[in-house]
Formats: sequence, C-alpha cells, structure tokens
Amino acid sequence: MSGPSVAELRAVAQPHSTMDRNSGEHWAGALYMRKLSIYVTWFLAKTPITPNQTTWLMILSGLLAGVVIALPGLWAAVGAALLIQLYLLLDCSDGELARWTRRTSITGVYLDRVGHYFAEAALLIGLGFRASETLPDWYTVMGFAAALGAILIKAETDLVDVARARSGLVAATESSAEQFQSRGLGMARKAAAALKFHRLVQAVELSLIVVVAAVWDLLAGGLAATRVLMVACVVVAVLQMALHLVSILASRRLS
Repeated sequence: MSGPSVAELRAVAQPHSTMDRNSGEHWAGALYMRKLSIYVTWFLAKTPITPNQTTWLMILSGLLAGVVIALPGLWAAVGAALLIQLYLLLDCSDGELARWTRRTSITGVYLDRVGHYFAEAALLIGLGFRASETLPDWYTVMGFAAALGAILIKAETDLVDVARARSGLVAATESSAEQFQSRGLGMARKAAAALKFHRLVQAVELSLIVVVAAVWDLLAGGLAATRVLMVACVVVAVLQMALHLVSILASRRLS
C-alpha cells in the first residue's frame, strides 16, 4: 500500500484544535518544526513503528543531548543542539502518528511528559559538567540544582491536575490559569510571561544559547561564557520555581 498523502495525513494528524492551542505548542514547533514533522510522520505511518516507540526515540535523543553537551568544545555544543532539534521533531511526530493511527493513549501522554522532564534535566546537568574545570566542583552542583528546579517547575504544573483529579474535578482549563484572586498578581504574571526568562531552562532555547556561549568561549579562551550561563540557569530555575508556585496558588486552577 502506498499509504496516505501528506494532505490527508495533515488533516487528521494536525487538526486546528491541536495546532491553534494557546499553550502546549512550542514556538519552534509552530514556526517550523510542524512543517517538517508531517513528512517524518508520513514516513513513520508506512512502518511498523508505533507512537510510543517514537516517543521513546524522543526521550533517547534528549538524554543523548545531555551527554554530548557535557563534552568540551564547540562541536559538542552544536551536536547537542542538533539532537534537541531531533528531540523536538520526534515530539511533534509521536502525537501526529498517534492521531493518524488512532493509537492515542494515557501511556503515550505519560511518556511524553517524562521525556520533557528528562531532556531538560539532562541538558542542565550536562551544562554543569561542561562548565566544570575539575569534577566535581560548584558548577557541577549548580547543574544538578538547576535540573531539580526545572523538574519541580514542570511538577508544579502537572500536580494541579493531580490535585483536581483526586478532588473529583476535571483538568484545569487555559482560562483558569489566567484568572487570579488578586489583580496585582495577575498583572505580575503577565509581566513575567512577557519577559519569557523561564525559557532559559527549556531544552530548545538552552541548547541554542549553549552554542552561542561555546562560540564566545572559543574566541575568548576559557569557560567564562558557559559558566555565566550556568549561574543564570540556576537563578532562573529557582526564581521561576518560586514564582510559578505562587502563580498557581493565587490563580483559579485549584478551585
């Protein structure tokens, strides 16, 4: 069998209800990766590969990026950034393949979330090793601290639905996240969202910034740029963890 055309696949695998979401779709996915992923999904639809197997490949790509980024030199940083692009590509394709084959599952959703946890943590830990002159040193510790912060930020979001489910409520809606008990807190959240500093500890953005830092270090000699980036990641992770918790508690998501 020749399989579906790309147009047929896109109509099912990339519905407007998914592509037009205000949250959940990474900017890189909306900007370019969804335009590429549909062709990968078209190829995968002709193979025995399942959506969950595709997600496992995504997880592997994210973990490998964390290992590669720990290595010294510019080319290691470039290699890690390319692995994260592959991670993002597979992250798009696994859901598309699941929708096309009608094999969406709770397991798939769970693995997808686990993959995001692992990739961001692996990159930050790898960055800590990359910034270290001797192992272990304080930069190694900061890498693990930033990874823990990134994981807790995601856990704070996911635990909202856990708390609601255990209370017999449906999952929180996007609109509830925008509703605050205090007008001042709502304005503060919008200001923080506009600055987008939280993206520093997200996989795609961090992998690209590490390449910039690696170029800087190559030209200047030493590891100053990488170390500054590591410190910034720790600060952002800790600050975002605290602000996100306050934001959740002050919003309507738990009511």
